[in-house]
Amino acid sequence: MKHRIIVLGAGYTGATAAGRLARRLHREDVAITLVNAEPDFVERVRMHQLAAGQDLGLRPLGAMFAGTGVALRIGKVTAVDVERRTVTVLDANGAEELAYDSLVYALGSGWDPQGVPGTTEHAHDIAGRPGALRLRERLAGLDAGQPVVVVGGGLTGVEAATEIAESRPDLDVALVARGGLGDWLSPKGRRHLRKVCDGLGITVHERTAVTGVEADGVTTTDGGSVPAGVTVWATGFAVHPIAKATTLQVTSTGQIVVDGTMRSVSHPDVYAVGDAAMVRGPGDKPLRMSCASGVPSAWQSADAIAARLTGGKVPNTPLRYFNQCISLGRREGLIQYVTADDRAVRSALTGRLAALYKELVCKGAAWGVANPTLGIPTRRRRVVRTAAPATPVTEASA
Repeated sequence: MKHRIIVLGAGYTGATAAGRLARRLHREDVAITLVNAEPDFVERVRMHQLAAGQDLGLRPLGAMFAGTGVALRIGKVTAVDVERRTVTVLDANGAEELAYDSLVYALGSGWDPQGVPGTTEHAHDIAGRPGALRLRERLAGLDAGQPVVVVGGGLTGVEAATEIAESRPDLDVALVARGGLGDWLSPKGRRHLRKVCDGLGITVHERTAVTGVEADGVTTTDGGSVPAGVTVWATGFAVHPIAKATTLQVTSTGQIVVDGTMRSVSHPDVYAVGDAAMVRGPGDKPLRMSCASGVPSAWQSADAIAARLTGGKVPNTPLRYFNQCISLGRREGLIQYVTADDRAVRSALTGRLAALYKELVCKGAAWGVANPTLGIPTRRRRVVRTAAPATPVTEASA
């Protein structure tokens, strides 16, 4: 009987893990099923571009995984039972329970309203394709001179504000940041970010927290308000809630606690990758939710599963950062070089060259998903039926 591997979620991490597993293991030994709610792969790092009116070509998952041995199942995951080793998938034909021997949990995250009153009723998100398309339609209907407010001064908020301001210079775009503008960047990075925002006519409200969202603007902690015909909420992400409803060991935010090989510390047949996992990097610091964190965690999980099933040596490569890639519209960019634990150093690449660098990174990430079984040695190893241990493997033994 084949070893059944189910991968939940076909974003950057899930799709990468499924493709890498297919390349590592013999088809005669494993049955790999990739479950996703939509039939297309979504370039999440480009959702600000989609919202701003740019056309992004569809990438059908069926075409991407054709001939790889990965079975694609389109449906919404509604439940995971880690004791019975089953997942429940809902599609047009109803609900079905799928059994697994190994599970890769890659359901990712969505927008986080953070309990701020009025956010879900009046704000727009760009955490996924549906939200970005709704925002795109709303922005297209705005007349010249209308105000747009982007709440959130992190990477997502900065990219959204600059993209909208560049594509619609007739709108009055404002960015509301809880801290200082780009306060996590190097001095050179902060100067460049401010220069670009000034050049695009973006009004920046620094050290300002939003306490409420209304149909015509946002209210702030100082008792003031910022007018908005459209409010974009980009203050961070919240993980999919399903893991928290299981007996998996999770954090207070619902992320699955894993070891260095992305294996659940409470259930050894479950691996978690990307935003869904609490992964600690250099200095024992949690990795930020990002594609830069997620893809290496997918590599790690796939290689660990393959090694354990085939009796090979389990790799445990420390995950680290090299830079933060920020698009500031289509003509400007910022590449902030960082330490292994994601702290900014003095060096930064700016301007048009940085924009091209970021574009290459985005294309490379999408290419890696669209070609899931390329770039990996072709020699597949056979599954050893006694290879998978019944209890978690410690870091020392791995």
